[in-house]
Amino acid sequence: MATTMDFAEYVCDQIKDCGYVRCKKMFGEYMVYINDKPILLVCDNTVFVKILPCLDALMVNAEKGFPYDGAKEHYILDIDNADFATEVVNILEPVTPLPKPRKKKIKPEMC
Repeated sequence: MATTMDFAEYVCDQIKDCGYVRCKKMFGEYMVYINDKPILLVCDNTVFVKILPCLDALMVNAEKGFPYDGAKEHYILDIDNADFATEVVNILEPVTPLPKPRKKKIKPEMC
């Protein structure tokens, strides 16, 4: 089951105080960006957070799961608890790098 646009918008609304929030549709699922940094993965109407040492104490009791086949295990974020979700995002945003810019492919000229 793919994530619904309504749920993706709900996720963004729950963390709206964390900075510039946007989501991008990817293969029927969504990546949520904060200040242009990829922070949350939303798959099957579930919010996933990368397992990082900076979250160990905060997410100690969090459920874990796999967002898609072949993915590494992630924490499952309780997005209904806006204060907790905001706290998690505020920890992740400073330690998450901006994505590297994609190089444009140069098409060979036709003779």
